Amino acid sequence: MKEIKLEVFDNMIRECSRHGYYSDDHLCPACNEEGKFILRSRERDSLARRLALILRHAPEKFDLEMDINGWVDVKDIISRFKKQNERRYHWLRPHHFRAVSETDGKGRYEVRGNMIRATYGHTLEIELDLPTDNIPPSLFYPCNPDEAENLLEIGITPSGRAHVHLSSSIRSAAEAGKVHYKLPTLLEIDTARMEADGETIWHAGVTVYLVESVDSKYITKISNDNPEYEVARARWVDEEE
Repeated sequence: MKEIKLEVFDNMIRECSRHGYYSDDHLCPACNEEGKFILRSRERDSLARRLALILRHAPEKFDLEMDINGWVDVKDIISRFKKQNERRYHWLRPHHFRAVSETDGKGRYEVRGNMIRATYGHTLEIELDLPTDNIPPSLFYPCNPDEAENLLEIGITPSGRAHVHLSSSIRSAAEAGKVHYKLPTLLEIDTARMEADGETIWHAGVTVYLVESVDSKYITKISNDNPEYEVARARWVDEEE
């Protein structure tokens, strides 16, 4: 029982008075001092799941209004959650949304003032006002090995999402692909050439970039014996063991 309690304790979100929010440890990684308790891991996960549904897919299910850039008022979200289940969400305050956003390692959410939005993963059509500068010259896309040759011929279009999602590195693309395929095929996208041709590329999450589509002329296939890809797969083996 003690080990279980320790695991839950360490997965809390806490706030350091000097360095802000942090998670997965009871001590601030910057100053090694114990921070103020903010959220338990189960509360964080529950809130994040609901935010994903609202901000990426279906705000109307909670009778919430989203603006053209994907922003929703935090106070409205709190009001709807409490209306649905006051007992479950009696503790919820605006700072909890900022805590979830700032401790998310993938940068899935962005908070500005009293507004919050998802940075990527939308099935909704929104107008992106994300950064478009400092785009890496190459980005990467994981796909089903059976579909790779077809994508090399016809290009990449969104599948179930509003935009094509690209990764900043071979490793992050491999990790994203592993969620769906045992051994994803990785494609390299010549984003420097895309930008030179006038295509817009948005920087969304920490390692995620968005485009409306990718023409086949910008795509090349990465070999499975690429050293970076081999390192990524070696990590999968280590994790399984």
